[in-house]
Amino acid sequence: MKKKMLALLLTAAMVVSVTACGGNSDSPSSEPQSQEASSAAPESSQAAPESSQAAAPAEEDDGTLMADVNTQDAIDVEAESEASDALYDEIFGEYVEYYEKALSVGDQGERLGLMAIAEAKLLETGVVLPYQNNAGNYAISRIIPRYGATVSWGMDGDYRVLKSALIADRILLPEERAAFTAKWSECETADEYIAYVKQWCEDNGVTLQNTYTTTYTSGYEPDVWDTLSTNKTAVGGPLSFTWEGLLAYDAKNIQQPALAESWEKSEDGTVYTFHIRPGMKWVTYQGTEIAEVKADDWVAAVQHAADCGGDLSSVISSIVNLPEYVSGDITDFNEVGIKALDDYTLEVTLTEMTPWFETVLGYSAMAPMCREYYVSQGGKFGAEFDSSAADYTYGSDPQHIAYCGPYLISNWTYQNTIAYTKNPSYWNADNVTLDTITYIYNDGTDPLFGWNAFLDGTLNGGIGLGSAALEQAKSVKVPDDPDGKTYFEKYAYVVLEDDTSFLNWVNVNRYAYANFNDESVMRSPQTVTQAQRTAAAKLNHNFRMALAYARDRGTSNAASVGEELKYASLTNSYVPGSFIVAADEFTVDINGTATTFPAGTFYGEVLQAQLTADGYPITVWDPEGNDGAGASYGFDGWYMPDEAAKCMDAAVEELAAQGIEVSAENPIYLDWCYRDYSPIGSAMDQAMKQSIEDALGGRVVVNLVSSEGDSNNVSYAAYMGDFGYQFNFDFGGSSGWGPDYGDAQTYLDTMLPTGGMMQNVGLW
Repeated sequence: MKKKMLALLLTAAMVVSVTACGGNSDSPSSEPQSQEASSAAPESSQAAPESSQAAAPAEEDDGTLMADVNTQDAIDVEAESEASDALYDEIFGEYVEYYEKALSVGDQGERLGLMAIAEAKLLETGVVLPYQNNAGNYAISRIIPRYGATVSWGMDGDYRVLKSALIADRILLPEERAAFTAKWSECETADEYIAYVKQWCEDNGVTLQNTYTTTYTSGYEPDVWDTLSTNKTAVGGPLSFTWEGLLAYDAKNIQQPALAESWEKSEDGTVYTFHIRPGMKWVTYQGTEIAEVKADDWVAAVQHAADCGGDLSSVISSIVNLPEYVSGDITDFNEVGIKALDDYTLEVTLTEMTPWFETVLGYSAMAPMCREYYVSQGGKFGAEFDSSAADYTYGSDPQHIAYCGPYLISNWTYQNTIAYTKNPSYWNADNVTLDTITYIYNDGTDPLFGWNAFLDGTLNGGIGLGSAALEQAKSVKVPDDPDGKTYFEKYAYVVLEDDTSFLNWVNVNRYAYANFNDESVMRSPQTVTQAQRTAAAKLNHNFRMALAYARDRGTSNAASVGEELKYASLTNSYVPGSFIVAADEFTVDINGTATTFPAGTFYGEVLQAQLTADGYPITVWDPEGNDGAGASYGFDGWYMPDEAAKCMDAAVEELAAQGIEVSAENPIYLDWCYRDYSPIGSAMDQAMKQSIEDALGGRVVVNLVSSEGDSNNVSYAAYMGDFGYQFNFDFGGSSGWGPDYGDAQTYLDTMLPTGGMMQNVGLW
């Protein structure tokens, strides 16, 4: 399962979070506000709860630095914890209210809608601001887009998608790729889209290839061939071709029957019954039949994973008594909630309703294992399991596993080749489009290895254009091109889709003004008086919004990736808008109005509807984005300098009522962790500082707190802390998240008090 991620190059342009100046997040049932209304402060802005740093500023500033007062030795952890709890409830209470309602719903569509509404309330706090994802790079490819699942959890989208790959015999033009994606968006079913693609190929004289060759690195080299024994991608990826799951995602990201021909769940959502297809076969790497696939093979697999210390993280908290078996509190596996009722009926009993359980069935933890073959290779269960036994050979190499997936491993040569051939015994072999898949080892010493292999036809799929390949693509002309275009000019497109989300934060309960691990570095220049003024400002809703709208992410990003790609990696919501789609029509309440959304509605559409209804001018969903597929990324839906100035005007008025005068002559100071160890990071941070100070008329000054040339110092200031009182910045941060399963809960859980993200805002 994924952990909190550190942004590459500590890239998170240290910035504030958001809120819409005209939004009224305190009144969820209020009527939608007009654009004009959004320029005025809400009548009931968020209250400023007590904070350990929010005391009224001293009348006279004696120059004492806050870094000398708020030391780690001086902290009152108990008091800080109490303040943190109160502040969380005050700021995030509405989010929690809506989120808990969403968690109680089992219907997929309604749950999607309620989760989106909850995220709207989260974004409206002005504390959490989406920043970017891991996409936004150039590529060239012969692979037709959207030919298979694009889910980013389990193995369905990452690897096994290749079994249905549609690869043209020529490089695709960007406009052709865009047309494919637009057609995919129009098609109601995966079969309809695939039929369209094949007809297009016939009409345009394009032949689909039946082989695929690409590269792999040392990070993809298995050290064991037992997919149930580890969570390493280097094992799970290569082995994912060798097995099939109970269900599988299609090209429209809808789960379809796979080894289970049908399934149902109990009314309370705790018991799943899967009906296994009769007649499916386990075979050796040579295709020799071993046994029939039975329901008991999933029981054997889960027990083996538990016995050998394998990765059960995706299901361990869900299945009855599985944690107790793993811990040793239960020794009889018959007490675990996974049972074969007969040869073709598998029953899984969960501890509670888990609407996302079906989405984790593509993980290795739910891969089947042939019990008969495992035992023949010296495998034992329970207390008798011993991987060091002389006769234990299971998973020692590709020749010592059983196969029920689309491919057999025909060749594995360490750091040279991993080759697959189509499995004729696979239940859906007629729809496997590639006869062979070959991975060629790339040791990374030649930056043009992939580019040269792509040009000479050795690699027949696609290639990402890293810096060296990009330079070549921009200089090498396409042979026989009548216009003399280079490969870049003719074929390059931008890869946009990615489900990672990196965030920036307003540290509303800041304690540290120097790094917790070394209080001599990253020391804030703020005096006690300045820090108290800043603390009060950060508790003001309009102030946080002003910062959010003032931040020009595109210009900052351009310092890293150039003008052409400056918006490509920007994302505008925490849960990517296209992450999940409603399978059926559903109805949710938006500000007192029952609103029905049709089947096929994306998460981002509901999120946008709620933000708009609440009067926030933020754009988080572009229905025409990503070539018509719809997207929450690839544009900046937050940067509005005029709105920023209006919100700042409102904040200044509200702070004045508290006795805090704010002007260009007496500004609010905000500390930002300065990446001066990197020319690119430094330029990005300078651009961010400039945009904020310009938009807010000098009433906010951004302190670029030096890293002293060491990236580790920024990491300790903004990422490495375990507690909120260790995070040393006013706004910024550098952490992100990626999904573990196909439900918005995988993201939104992280925003609960113990969810792992609240340290970034000085809480938890």
